[in-house]
Amino acid sequence: MEVLMSAMIGVLTSIGIYLILRARTFPLVIGLTLLSYAVNLFLFASGRLGVGQPAIVSDSSMGYADPLPQALVLTAIVISFAMTAFVIMLSLKAYAELGTDQVDGRQDEGDAS
Repeated sequence: MEVLMSAMIGVLTSIGIYLILRARTFPLVIGLTLLSYAVNLFLFASGRLGVGQPAIVSDSSMGYADPLPQALVLTAIVISFAMTAFVIMLSLKAYAELGTDQVDGRQDEGDAS
């Protein structure tokens, strides 16, 4: 389970960074979202991964999962949703004013006529 979670965190991080480095705004938004998913998985995995264990604390605290990472992930989900909505609206406004979806505001090479 830990190997699968580590691989997923690595894949989401690398794809997110690749998309953030693109020159268009929509891949940038998708990259930021994937990067926030990777951070959420990392925080969730730091709270201890357990399969088939009850969520309620038993007499022995060996099966106890730390609730702090779960609370942090819930808060991060809400914040990333608001951030994604803000960045989408900002990119739509920039596209409406500039007429291009390039991050630096320049026209495409093929569109310059």
